[in-house]
Amino acid sequence: MSAPNDLAVLIERWFTDRLMRHRGVSSSTIASYRDTFRLLFAFAQTRLGRSPSQLTLRDLDAPFIGAFLEDLETLRSASVRTRNLRLTAIRSFFRYASFEEPAHSAQIQRVLAIPSKRCDKRQLQFLTRPEIEAILACPDRSTWLGRRDYTLLLLAAQTGLRVSEIIDLDRDSVMLGHGAHVRCLGKGRKERSTPLTKVAQQALRGWLNEPRKRGATALFPNTHGGKLSADGVQALLNKYVAKAREHCVTLRSKRVSPHVLRHSAAMELLQAGVDCSVIALWLGHEAMETTLTYLHAHLELKESALAKLKPYERAKAERFRPNDRLLEFLNALEHENYAECQRRVLGRNGGQSASYRHDRTRRSA
Repeated sequence: MSAPNDLAVLIERWFTDRLMRHRGVSSSTIASYRDTFRLLFAFAQTRLGRSPSQLTLRDLDAPFIGAFLEDLETLRSASVRTRNLRLTAIRSFFRYASFEEPAHSAQIQRVLAIPSKRCDKRQLQFLTRPEIEAILACPDRSTWLGRRDYTLLLLAAQTGLRVSEIIDLDRDSVMLGHGAHVRCLGKGRKERSTPLTKVAQQALRGWLNEPRKRGATALFPNTHGGKLSADGVQALLNKYVAKAREHCVTLRSKRVSPHVLRHSAAMELLQAGVDCSVIALWLGHEAMETTLTYLHAHLELKESALAKLKPYERAKAERFRPNDRLLEFLNALEHENYAECQRRVLGRNGGQSASYRHDRTRRSA
């Protein structure tokens, strides 16, 4: 039998040995998995009345995990995607536990069998060029914060970098001059380089000449010299979007996030005729299927495809011809009783049904 604290030992070994040492997952993955089990243990403490260090693997059975996922959606108002993300972390741990604790294999298999929940796939939100320009016109570039925010938003809209990639950039990530580009470390620990437009080069050149805040090495530091957080980027974007909505009416019906700026960069490339495979490399997508979702949101592309189709010709009106009598009889069975149908058919055939005439002809032969 396993020791009473088998769960605490398994959790520690899973993080340190499997995820960090053997798989070398990114810090973002570690943080996501950590938050999942923080929520799970808080739920267990409320539901079972025991502290996390007192829990055993047997406590985390399939009904308990299902109740936890239900609690995320109902009480914490988490989206279906967030629910599935938490389930992904739980599955990763239980796959590890299946090798370490084979005595619990039946319980573990039931947990691994919990399916991901289906959700509606909404159409991608993106901004048009006038909407992006309206947002970029809002920061007050006479101040340090305004110049930082303008450069950050311009870089996000032009390169399509993820918000996590932007806040992790340092000053050495920007290469100006011939072949200007910015280097980042994206999902899957893949490093990629994204070229810069002349406008972005000019803004970054001016920003890099700004005096550093407390010797900050981050490209876009906060006022204390440290890295911006994802919530901080969302907050500054919300501030400028609220200002831009005063004179840009189309922004009032859109919810703008840093990821929407990434979608906008992809749509700009698509509208310029750039191939989807190039866009996938530009954005750092793992699979082409992710990039193809932009085709569904590109209405002008669909309209151009519709214009190439030959329009349908108007159908020629034909004179009505009644059906065969037997088919007419069968069709009438849906609306009339059998006696009425028989009377109508016998009346047309001179008092004899088709089956009667057939039998009579066969007997005479």
